[in-house]
Amino acid sequence: MQSSSGGPASGTAWQWDEETDGGGAPEDVIAGGGERARPSRRRLLLGAGVLAAGGAAWAFGRSGVGGAFPSPGPTGPVPTALSGPTPLWTYRGPEAMTPERLTDPPSHPVYLSRNGLQVLDHEKGTAARLLVFDPPAARSWPIDGDVLGKVVVGPDHLFTIYEGHLDARHFTDPVGDWSLPLPDDLQGQVRLAGYDRQAPGILYGYAWGRPRSDGTRTENRLFALRVTDRSLLWSVRTEQTEQPVTPATHIGGGLLACLRFLGGRAEVVARDAATGRELWTAPGEEDLRWCVAGSGGFFVPDGNGGVRRLLPAGEPGWTYAPHRGESWRALPPLEHGGRVYVPWDQGVVSCLDLSSGAELWSCRLPFPLDRRSRPLVARDTLFVPGTAAGGVSAIHPATGELGWTFHDSGPGKDVWTLATDAAHQFDGTRLYAGHDDVLHALPLN
Repeated sequence: MQSSSGGPASGTAWQWDEETDGGGAPEDVIAGGGERARPSRRRLLLGAGVLAAGGAAWAFGRSGVGGAFPSPGPTGPVPTALSGPTPLWTYRGPEAMTPERLTDPPSHPVYLSRNGLQVLDHEKGTAARLLVFDPPAARSWPIDGDVLGKVVVGPDHLFTIYEGHLDARHFTDPVGDWSLPLPDDLQGQVRLAGYDRQAPGILYGYAWGRPRSDGTRTENRLFALRVTDRSLLWSVRTEQTEQPVTPATHIGGGLLACLRFLGGRAEVVARDAATGRELWTAPGEEDLRWCVAGSGGFFVPDGNGGVRRLLPAGEPGWTYAPHRGESWRALPPLEHGGRVYVPWDQGVVSCLDLSSGAELWSCRLPFPLDRRSRPLVARDTLFVPGTAAGGVSAIHPATGELGWTFHDSGPGKDVWTLATDAAHQFDGTRLYAGHDDVLHALPLN
């Protein structure tokens, strides 16, 4: 590996599942909204959520007459050979989950399948509440692109945009449910980008223009909704197709990172998180397959398989790339505690100094990684998820020494998805690790 210096940096990731041809939106962002009459409460779209560990898993199911739906309990434990720490409990769902994206870690473990979003009990891993979805799933399910942007998970609520309304459903208490009509300029293809815990309680989103019956189009807009008083904080018009980095968060200095799509390329846009005003732009390489925003700047692909840092004012910082001849490709990095952890598709994690970009250590994992692999730090340990057959590895951040690797013998095709049980990603007493139809609660010692 090689590094060139230039500045400091930091960790929320956004990426496309597939690259797109021409311009406009990525393929996993689809039309939605609509101008039909407001449905009855029992038939609201309740949304989709995250793999119990905070990985986004998207689907739809149908509520049936009156919105009633039996709450499926966990199936009986199937004998499965395990290696690594002993789980506190294991939940095996009736259908597979699809952990395609890491969003914001919720306060409860949740499991999503075609049946709906099942909230689980922390201590026992048993069913606590089922949020059922309407309309029914598409034949192509499970593909998270079907509903990407329609839902966002907050600490205790599932937020959905549907039929010109923002709906908030509490994980465990129906009394905490509420609904908010959107203003007239936020209609059409409206999507949510994320819940900002730093603000606090701000939901960011975007509306992409669509044709009207008179031949004109609705406007492209970015917006911020304040959850605390259920009001619109700001809404700004954009000339091109643009969306906040997902999951959205403001970084040091109050910057909101956005991606602007320009024909066959994209660029980073920094906006004032309090007003939505554009501050600066920076070009992106490789059509910005991913972008990570943090407390001190942004990380983007460097165009040669590595990582490039943008400073808070938009100037280029350090670049870290594979040695010549190596075909490694960097995946979305994680910033924590003055360090940047860069996963590589070849099954390696590099630890870089946040200020200089210098390599501190590199660790070889016993499995490969792909762009759905999202590491996290909890209890002074770096956890890195691999393929279903590979498992999850624990690394000591101070030394780069490989600790235990947890995996089960169950079949699967997805990568593992991780999160902790705390409101903040870097705390907690247990680690939720799941793939396909199984979720394990592991102790964090």
